[in-house]
Amino acid sequence: MAATAQAQPNIALVKYWGKRDTSLNLPATGSLSVTLDALWTRTRVEFDASLRHDELRLNGVEDPATLARASACLDLLRRRAGTAQRARIDTRNNFPTAAGLASSASGFAALVVAADAALGLALDRQTLSLLARQGSGSAARSLFGGFVSMAAGQRADGADAVAQPLLDAAAWPLAVVVAVTSDRRKHVGSGTGMERSRRTSPFYPAWVDGAAADLAAAQRAVQARDFAALAELSEHNCLKMHAVMQSSRPPLLYWNGATVDCMQRIRALREDAGEQVFFTVDAGAQVKAICTPDAAPRVAAALAELPGVTQLLSSRLGEGARRLDDSEAP
Repeated sequence: MAATAQAQPNIALVKYWGKRDTSLNLPATGSLSVTLDALWTRTRVEFDASLRHDELRLNGVEDPATLARASACLDLLRRRAGTAQRARIDTRNNFPTAAGLASSASGFAALVVAADAALGLALDRQTLSLLARQGSGSAARSLFGGFVSMAAGQRADGADAVAQPLLDAAAWPLAVVVAVTSDRRKHVGSGTGMERSRRTSPFYPAWVDGAAADLAAAQRAVQARDFAALAELSEHNCLKMHAVMQSSRPPLLYWNGATVDCMQRIRALREDAGEQVFFTVDAGAQVKAICTPDAAPRVAAALAELPGVTQLLSSRLGEGARRLDDSEAP
């Protein structure tokens, strides 16, 4: 019983930061994202009756911290399959891990797709999205490609906190240039950071109150292919989230100097040079420049000039998580 799957990280243009139920990993706010194409996680899951406990290797190295979350997620699928067999998990990212590039989203999306196939469950995509969400809140969106929206939901059991495809990648083919300014793991993980913000930031209630309006406006902008409206809304939403982080106690300061320089350069490209580009930054130091495909080489060249930018990754929008042939196992 083994299978391999691939999933891509997604970049949120309307952010999710905070949980309304930590035990079920239910988001306090809805969100909207784009799924990337060039960055990926590949995961092979093999259930083995001889194993006494789950095993996990991430990029070739045992990772006990990730194993606990992965085992809890696999338990959800094991219960549906009626098996207690432990699993051997081999997973690999072709981009920096736990550095603000949504590696947990692609990781848990790939995990549930591979485990579903290995167990022969054949669960539908919505169910897989719900299961992935319990491993990582943003993983629910990586089950789908292109533009994806996710509702916060109101039900206590989380059944209405679901991700839905909003627009295919081919319907509005944008590009994403990622400026990597640090390859270190972030000093505070997202789950811990969200809870700290919920408890201590004076801005957190306003952040939650304004989320539904931001999501609705972003959905309208995507449906209308209105780049200017999406740019203004996405940057505003990103900076509000970081204001919540930075006003937490102790503060969550994920940026470095190069992060700020990249944001300033992207605004100058748009306002002074007329490029169709805007920025967003998740819980990390990396800056994502969303732009039209023709602008991507110029955006990449401008960001490459900045001190502190150590790597540039370019991607089109991509498809959702999917099973791979075992010959492509990590």
